[in-house]
Formats: sequence, C-alpha cells, structure tokens
Amino acid sequence: MDELDYISGGTQLVYSARHMAFEHCSEAIVVLNPQADRFEDLNVAASHLLGYTRLELLTLPATEILGHPLPDLVAFTQSAMEHGSAWSDRFTCRRGDGEYLQVEVSAIPIAFKGRPLLVLTLRGHRRERFHQDNAQTEQAMRGGLIEWRDVFKLFQENERGNQLLLSAVGDGIYSIDSQGLATFVNPAAARMFGWSVEEMLGKNVHLMHHHSHTDGRPYSVEDCPIYQAVRDGRVHEGRQEVFWRRDGSAFPVEFTSTPVIVDDGIIGAVVVFRDITERRNTELQLQKALAELRALKERLEEQNAYLQEEISTEHQYRDIVGRSAPIMKIIHQIDVVGPTDANVLIHGESGTGKELIARAIHQASQRRDHPLIRVNCAAVPAELFESEFFGHLRGAFTGAVRDRIGRFELADGGTLFLDEIGEIPLELQSKLLRVLQEGQFERVGEERTRSVNVRIIAATNRDLRAEVAARRFREDLFFRLNVFPIHSPSLRERRSDIPLLAVHFIEQIGARLKLPGRRLSKGDMARLQGYDWPGNIRELQNVIERALITSRGKELNIDLPVIGAQVHQEPAEPRRILTEAQLRELERDNLRAALEACGGKQFGKGGAAELLGIKPTTLASRLKKLSVVS
Repeated sequence: MDELDYISGGTQLVYSARHMAFEHCSEAIVVLNPQADRFEDLNVAASHLLGYTRLELLTLPATEILGHPLPDLVAFTQSAMEHGSAWSDRFTCRRGDGEYLQVEVSAIPIAFKGRPLLVLTLRGHRRERFHQDNAQTEQAMRGGLIEWRDVFKLFQENERGNQLLLSAVGDGIYSIDSQGLATFVNPAAARMFGWSVEEMLGKNVHLMHHHSHTDGRPYSVEDCPIYQAVRDGRVHEGRQEVFWRRDGSAFPVEFTSTPVIVDDGIIGAVVVFRDITERRNTELQLQKALAELRALKERLEEQNAYLQEEISTEHQYRDIVGRSAPIMKIIHQIDVVGPTDANVLIHGESGTGKELIARAIHQASQRRDHPLIRVNCAAVPAELFESEFFGHLRGAFTGAVRDRIGRFELADGGTLFLDEIGEIPLELQSKLLRVLQEGQFERVGEERTRSVNVRIIAATNRDLRAEVAARRFREDLFFRLNVFPIHSPSLRERRSDIPLLAVHFIEQIGARLKLPGRRLSKGDMARLQGYDWPGNIRELQNVIERALITSRGKELNIDLPVIGAQVHQEPAEPRRILTEAQLRELERDNLRAALEACGGKQFGKGGAAELLGIKPTTLASRLKKLSVVS
C-alpha cells in the first residue's frame, strides 16, 4: 500500500506514505547540499531542534547553523561521501535563540537529480531537549501541514529520493493508518523485526512485534501506546518496552508514536523506534560501576573517620601511647605547632611512629576537615616523580592513558605528609622546592600553572644536616622543611612506655584476631623492657601479634630474637676484676632478682628459670648450692 487516500469535503487529497513518515518523524532530519553550503530540505523535528523557521534554515548557510569549524565540517562531509556514511558527536549547533546545542550527527550520501546530497540525522545530547522537541512537533502538527508543502514539492518530483532518504535513517520507522495497518516500513525497521517490507505492509504491526510484555504477559491493542496516538491525537512514548522479532526473540526499545493530523482529523501515526540493547548494557555496567564506587567511597570514608578518631589520648592523640618524658614533650610540641601552618620536620629511627605524629599534628590543625595525603618518597621512581607529585595529562608520556591528579592537588586545603623525604634524588629536589616556596606547579604535559594551599609535614630517618654537608640534600630545601623540628624517640629512649604499648597492642590486635583476654607475665614484661628493639615500635607490634597467634592459652608466648635480646644493664666499670666470693654474691643477687620479678615462681610459664634462660633442674641446683631462699 504505497498511497493513502483521504477524502474530505468532496476534495480528494493524495498523500504518500513515505512523505508522511518523513514529515512526522520524531528524529530531526535535514538534506544538506555540501557544495552549495545550504539545506535543501528538513522536517519539523529539525526546525524545532535548531530553533529556526523553515524559511530561515533554507536560506541561511549551513555552516552558520552547524556552528562547526569549516575544516572539520569539510572533513566530515568528505568522509561521508567517500565511505558511504559518517558519524560524529562533536557538532555544536547555534540555535535561533542564541543558545548552543551539542548534537550527534549521522550522515549518508544520496544522489538526487545529479546532485550529491547528504541526509543528516541530528540528535540533541540532552534528553529533556529531545522530549521538548517531541512536544513542539506535536503542536506544529496540530497547527496544520500547510507550511510543509515545500517538502512535498521536492520529494514528489522523485519517489526514489524519498526512498533513499528514509532508507538512510538508521532508526526503525513505519507509519500506520487509522486502523493500525502498516502503510510504510523502512528497511531498518524490517531488518530489526526479521520480516521483509512487503510482508509487513498492510498488516497489524502490533500483532507482529508488540503483542507481549517482556515477561510473556499479553499486551492488548487497547493498551498499546502506538495505537493510542491514533485515538487521542497525542504523542506517546515508550521507554521500558520490548519489540519481538520474527524468530520469537525480543529486544529493548524506546519509541515515539506521533499522530498525523489533517483538517482536525487523525489519519494515522508515524512510529520511530531504536534498539537500545547496547545502551541498556552500558547503563547496567555503569550502574554496577557506580555501585562499586559508592561502596568504595563509603569504605574510604569509614576508614578516614576511623583514622581521624584514632588520634587522641588526654590531648586527643590516642595512638600516641605513653607517659614518658620524651612522649610528653612530643605532645606539648603538637599542641604548640598544630594550630599553625608551619612546616614540620619529624626525624627519628624507622618504626618510631613518625606518621602517627604527623596525623596528630594534622588533627590539631585548622585543616583537620581536609585530607591528609601521605607520600612515601622512597617508593616513587625518579622518572615518575613529577607525575606522582604534580599529576599529568593524557598522552604526556608513554603509559599516560588518562589524566591524573597529583598528590599536591589531592592535598589542596589539607596536609601533605612526605615520608622518607631524604630519599628524594638531588636532581628532583629543586622541583619540590619550587612548589613549597610558591605554591604553584604545572602538570606534566600541561602549560597551565595551578596553585595549591598545602601544609607540609616531612619525616626522615636520615641525618639531613649530614646529608646537606655531604651535598646530597639541598640546604635551601632543608631550611624550608625544618621550620619546626620534632624528634621521634626510639623505644630504647622510652623503656618505661613499653608495658603501656604492649598492653595497647594486645587489646588492639587481639580484638582484630578475635583473641580477647590475653595477658603478659611479669617475666615477659621484664624481657620486653630489657630488649633493645632495633625495629622500635613496629618490631614490638610484630612480636605481640606473633605471640597472640602462637599462644594456646591466656598467657602469651613471647619470642624475642636471639641477637640483640640481652637484658639492658648499666655499663660496668672497665677492666674490673672480681674475686670468687664477689662472683658468687653477684650470682646470688641475680637469682634473687629473677625470683622477685616472677613473684617467687621458679618453674613453668613465667617462672625464674624461663626468665634466666636455664633449665629448671639447673636453677634448683644453683639455688641449693648458693643457699638462696625464694
């Protein structure tokens, strides 16, 4: 059925079904003459999308409407002519109201009367604009079809031109009469349904492709929004619908059913639909990725909240455990320097808790609500130093597959903790010094200068003054960092804090390992205080965790390394020679001290024999020999 006859008032009007499909298609379609730089024709949706009248669009230069750089437009049209099609989502059209609209453009060439033309399908990126165009198209159709007679003049001259135009559109298009029978079907629609055009013409298309919901429930003609457009004269849309193929499979679609109104009478409808399978899959993947991102964000926020809450004792520095003089001095220094923006240099041996001090300073500052970003300078390769600290643009170097924000930008408004600052190579220290002095930097591969407001806390286990003297560390950088120095004492310097730290780790690690109620004997505590702890607090934490894992009862089994595990003693007078009696008395005193430390317990776990590192029988023999009474 190529022609639809409509008789009114004794006047017979003949409308081509193809003409109706083009005029009332909800997609914006224009016919471009690239050689003349003008539009040959366009439909209602194109006029509303671009915000011009038909006359304006037919008279203005196409390049002025498309608002795209001329070289890019020429390349796009040439690509379409040479390859048979082209697509781009980088066009920005200038609307009649002065606004700019980014559009997606599909192009396919046709030959009409010996002239090379391009059929362009325009889609606005914003979905609300798409729905607004539909509403405006409906209003224009209700106003009549008189202003669109120029379209008829162009395409009535050559029916083949109409066929080429509608065949060029990638979306499915078909038209129905007032009875719901197909009067036109474009090749894209027939291909998606799995039928031929001839097989669909004159048939009830609802029964062919829209008869059931996705779950198999019948979809009655009365409820079909496609046919409701014929009944109520309104534009109907489907967003969560499925169409069925000839082979019984289904695919998700979005569609628009637009009524065709002539002289206040509804003579049919034009349906435009699109297979959104790929887009649905992309949306599902995006939703999954967003869900994972939300979960990660929540976890990071929880971790950040946990870290922020952890920094306290009586001065809100809970992770800094101890009551020794060196620790009280550090807490006083934190109280003094914390509220300021002064740079701080924390120096001390590895494992002494320099990062805890940095976090406590940040928590005491006015920047506490902003991030604390840590960088392990020793772990940053020299070739990636600038990228790690300042960020880079995509393509700035091999492997830069995306833009990356540097640590300074992440810490903007907050604190940047530069751990192991002494490990930065000398040739890279000048780049760090610049941003510390000026607060400005450039990403790798970018000419734009960025500014940041960052407080610097640095830490090192090296003697930076000696490094400066050896010309391995810049003196100006050292003075820039060493505004307020803090010494992080080794565990040997604060032996009185060892019992507090041990109990703290037993409770903390025991809760994590679900091993509550564990305890240390007095003998074990004395051994811990006698050990030199070359690995400092980190080594103590590892020893406690190992003891919790290996112990079978409530009492822990402390396993200290043999090397360096000597009991701490005051240095003896040099070259002092003891008599036999003095040696015996010294041994008696040592045995009595061991018994007192163990509460008189000689054997078993936590006994004097274990503390002395000798067999129970040996201890009994010596006690008897030296007449030591427990």
